[in-house]
Amino acid sequence: MRTDSKLETTMHPQGKTRRGWLMASAAAVVIGAVGMSGAAQAQSYPDRPLTLIVPWGAGGGTDATARIIASLLEGEIGQPVNVVNRTGGSGVVGHSAIAEAEPDGYTIGMATVEINMMHWQGLTDLTWEDYTPLALVNEDPAAVHVRADSEWGDLNDMLDAIRANPGEHRASGTGQGGIWHLAIAGLLSELDMDPASVPWVPSQGAAPGLQDLVAGGVDIVPSSIPEARSLLEAGRVKSLAVMSSERNDAFPDVPTTQEIVGVSWNIGAWRAIVGPQGMPEEAVETLTAALETVYNSDEYAEFMSGQGFGLRWAVGDNLVTFMSESNENLGAVMREVGLAE
Repeated sequence: MRTDSKLETTMHPQGKTRRGWLMASAAAVVIGAVGMSGAAQAQSYPDRPLTLIVPWGAGGGTDATARIIASLLEGEIGQPVNVVNRTGGSGVVGHSAIAEAEPDGYTIGMATVEINMMHWQGLTDLTWEDYTPLALVNEDPAAVHVRADSEWGDLNDMLDAIRANPGEHRASGTGQGGIWHLAIAGLLSELDMDPASVPWVPSQGAAPGLQDLVAGGVDIVPSSIPEARSLLEAGRVKSLAVMSSERNDAFPDVPTTQEIVGVSWNIGAWRAIVGPQGMPEEAVETLTAALETVYNSDEYAEFMSGQGFGLRWAVGDNLVTFMSESNENLGAVMREVGLAE
């Protein structure tokens, strides 16, 4: 007891009892640690796993692209990135899930060109403006494919045949009003030709459309070169032109529409990483920087090249301009062919 009493009354040189001084020091350490921990947490985005929503089914091109990006992104941000497929409604379900997520930076998604088409058709009120654009990571321009044994040697031959016999030559490659339907319709419109002069046969995508082409059921399939790649390499179809300002690196012998007919009609499928509107600036900056590193990596380039997918990068104002122009161009074509409400 006397020892305790002595300890309590022993004074620290600065005037505090030793026990009081020790307790105060310990408290200061704890408070300081808590303060430092709080500051670290406030500046450590992301501090938990992210979700990347894909509006299309597992196994498709969009899903595959999302998964390679998620895998590489994990290494850049130090957190798992879980890919979730939210399908249905011709893309409406998944795109809605991205837009309606909590804008805290922990839910992002892969928006596709359909976000600039669905609202024109009256399927949703969503537009590209309902998102925080982060990075454009891919674009695959449309190309005009015909059977390898077609009598058409180039795009002019095909167009001359359409002018001579409107309605006789049919096309396919997606559903009515899908991106590849709009590709051929827009090209014809740019050339002052009636888009209806090439009747459209709806299909469940480019793959069945191309099979129908090979079988002789249709004469034209406007789709991306990657989707036709296996048939091109097998010598069963040929590409007459690509609807882009540049030739495709994998098929450099295929000219652009500008080269053949003097019309620069550029259209294609694209994919961009976006988030809900109103994301924190820190999250936007962190993810944009990480995505740029992913995009420039050898792993991403090799994957995209192996799949035959095109590369295109845009962020910030450039991405905003790209998405806005895509929206207006697609809306104009859809009005032209009577598909916009």
